[in-house]
Amino acid sequence: MQIARVIGTVVSTNKSEKLNGLKLLLTRNIDLDSFQEKGAPNVSIDAVGAGEGEVVMTVSGSSSRQTALTENKPADNTIIAIIDYIDMNQKRIFDKHRETPEGLKP
Repeated sequence: MQIARVIGTVVSTNKSEKLNGLKLLLTRNIDLDSFQEKGAPNVSIDAVGAGEGEVVMTVSGSSSRQTALTENKPADNTIIAIIDYIDMNQKRIFDKHRETPEGLKP
């Protein structure tokens, strides 16, 4: 499992029949030590109703086909949760309700 941020949307009118009706989003993994986005973007199937800017949990590989929405689908990356907050080393490093572009509000 990875923590990532939704950074965009992918729209495709012509695709494999098994992908019809699935929402595709662009995600970029987050380094938990710095809470900065890192690496190349991924195309993820949205199994939970996430939106741009949200911090989410993703799974890849065979785990990405373990949701009711993605079972037997050609999925390699799936959003399985929208994160409300993250505590690490007895400190809140992310809170959905207190996030600003500069970081957490006090």
